[in-house]
Amino acid sequence: MSFSLGIVGLPNVGKSTLFQALTKNKVEASNYPFCTIDPNVGVVAVPDDRLNKLAVMSKSAKIVPTTIEFVDIAGLVKGASLGEGLGNKFLSNIREVDAIVQVIRSFSDPNVTHVHGNIDPEYDKEIINLELIMADLEVVTKHLQKIVSKMKGPYDKILEKEKILMEKIKNHLENNQLLNKLELNDEEKKLSRQLNLLSNKPIIYLYNIDEVAVGKDLHLPEGSISICAKTEAELADLEEAEAKEYMKELGITCSGLDNLITASYKLLDLITFITTGPEETKAWTITKGTKAPQAAGVIHTDFEKGFIRAEVIDWQNLLNDGAWNKGREAGHMRMEGKDYIMRDGDTVHFHFN
Repeated sequence: MSFSLGIVGLPNVGKSTLFQALTKNKVEASNYPFCTIDPNVGVVAVPDDRLNKLAVMSKSAKIVPTTIEFVDIAGLVKGASLGEGLGNKFLSNIREVDAIVQVIRSFSDPNVTHVHGNIDPEYDKEIINLELIMADLEVVTKHLQKIVSKMKGPYDKILEKEKILMEKIKNHLENNQLLNKLELNDEEKKLSRQLNLLSNKPIIYLYNIDEVAVGKDLHLPEGSISICAKTEAELADLEEAEAKEYMKELGITCSGLDNLITASYKLLDLITFITTGPEETKAWTITKGTKAPQAAGVIHTDFEKGFIRAEVIDWQNLLNDGAWNKGREAGHMRMEGKDYIMRDGDTVHFHFN
């Protein structure tokens, strides 16, 4: 299972520069609005040192990391939900992603114009959030009208529930509140997900900062991280050893990509389990709380259908023991059944019919 992040923001906030750095795919990044018209998509391997270590132990022929798909959406402007700029066409590109990365300009550069003429991160954030809300309000209003129309027939309990929910959501959006801030029960969440509403998605606020601010404590709002797209672009052009040396000079231990991935996993409640052997060492991404049969199904649907049991050992224990059989002898290997809830770093061998 890979997951996708939609990169959004106003024009000239550094989205395309960031996308280039994250994916090392060279896309056009010019100093004018709407340079990005069709969404650029880049697939990035998730860095995971555990894989390299286990691959050496298993003498694996290849290493297969899990991946993130980044989708770079054209710059939104005030009024996009009403058709301003490039309008709803680009808001629709966000609907399929798992989470939204909202890039907010916090850097100063006289050579890069700001769409509103001055640097004001919080105002920019409000504009983008409002556009997401207004686009959702349009969808919800139309859906509510369809429900009301259907209810002219015989009484339908399900339609009545849906109508109450849509009115609840509509009222929330009309108060300019993101849907992900509205408390819903499990049934309501399931119904609301069917509409794939933009403001219902988890959001990471990514402040694109000046180079001089890299490595400093910026006291950003909760749910926010900082990144310097310029610095990330420079790191992307360096060899691994040079990049590590440069990060050391900057006083940082992780790249912006690593920080973004960590924040994304936390936001989406994701964990990784690992399979390893002579053929390959591979990472698999699942949602926290996933049980062993469903984790097996991520590898192949037949594994879930015919699930018998799972041999599980923590990756560090396996590495310390040096081999699967030694892990068994040391008592670190466990046999788990259908109710076992997977943990991050589990190394697994599934048995199935």
